[in-house]
Amino acid sequence: MKKIKYLLLGLTALLILYSCKKDEQTDYKRFLNNQEIVYTGAVKNVIVQPGNLEMGLKWKVGSDATIVKYVVYYNNKADSQVVAATEAKNDTIRTVIKGLSEYNYSFTIYSFDAKGNKSLATEINNAPVYGPVYQAGLNNRPVNNTDPFSLNDDGSLTLNFGTPDTINTKTVISYFNNSGSVSKAVILASQNTITLKDYKFGTDVSYLSYYLPTRTALDTFAVTSLATFPLPQTVKCDKSLFKEIALPGDNTGLPNQGMEHLWDGSEGPQSPPNVYFSMTSPHDNPNTFTIDLGKVYKKLSRVDETGSVIPPLNVTEFEVWGTADITNAATTLAANDPGWENEAKAKGWVLLGNCMRTDDGMSEKSFNFIASPPPVRYVRIRVKKEGLASNSWVMGELTFWNSN
Repeated sequence: MKKIKYLLLGLTALLILYSCKKDEQTDYKRFLNNQEIVYTGAVKNVIVQPGNLEMGLKWKVGSDATIVKYVVYYNNKADSQVVAATEAKNDTIRTVIKGLSEYNYSFTIYSFDAKGNKSLATEINNAPVYGPVYQAGLNNRPVNNTDPFSLNDDGSLTLNFGTPDTINTKTVISYFNNSGSVSKAVILASQNTITLKDYKFGTDVSYLSYYLPTRTALDTFAVTSLATFPLPQTVKCDKSLFKEIALPGDNTGLPNQGMEHLWDGSEGPQSPPNVYFSMTSPHDNPNTFTIDLGKVYKKLSRVDETGSVIPPLNVTEFEVWGTADITNAATTLAANDPGWENEAKAKGWVLLGNCMRTDDGMSEKSFNFIASPPPVRYVRIRVKKEGLASNSWVMGELTFWNSN
């Protein structure tokens, strides 16, 4: 009997315990108006897009069609930004929070349905916002110091840059073109070399580099100041020192249309008598004339030649020869003799450049000389061709440049 009694008492205790547990499992409903908690779909896989004192956040729209809005909290939930679900484009929600400081932020995102039910929190921590401090630490792209540039025979300038930082996007180059106005060119991070085809010789070239803080960043940051490309300082030779030298076989100009017009400072194509109009030579071109530059230049680097308003007589091809001393430099052969070039070299003349024009010869055109010229004070121009293929020609102005 005692065993039966204890068994009945144990069963009674178990029934009482089960009843209490059941009440506990449903007791929370008394605190929720007899309703269960409903969670909307949580935001997943948020992409952080830092910017300039702003932050972009984007994520894919989930499968929960009841969501009507998203709320992004920041500054310890003191501030928030609401994004309507209807703002989704291509199944993606995007929002940009502006007016931030340069700081690492934490964001909390909830989704909500029309009844106010919300999702579990999605946390984004240590999301950097960039600004003036970051920008001040950026540097312009390095130059290839081993081989920074080259002046090409056609007058163009090739710039060589070093390997950029991985977050560099581009570098914008500003330079003066042949018409004297400012032009811009862009070299991308994937490129190391760029050629400025219309570069005006002797003018400065500056550049400014741009960076993305991260590959997903909203904004591109420019370096705060321009850099000047390390080109050699190039200056015009002083025309006030120029004078005519008459070597044997040289041609001269017509009365009042002599060689002095080649360095009178005129700009643009000129009309007679403000030109050098050569006398008729006893033989066909090539013909020569010689100029004393007035002093020795260690690196004569270029000549600018301007023609006249008479295209048929404008020079279309000429050579520039140079020497520092004309003692015993006179040639005896006519300039159109096949042996003239060898004789000139034997007399100490060096060919600085062969200058060819394919236009009408009127406007100013630049011609670069050899990269490593000898010291030069005297230049001899050997006219090879002009429009009419005769034995007389016209030139308007010659400007010589020296690189330091």
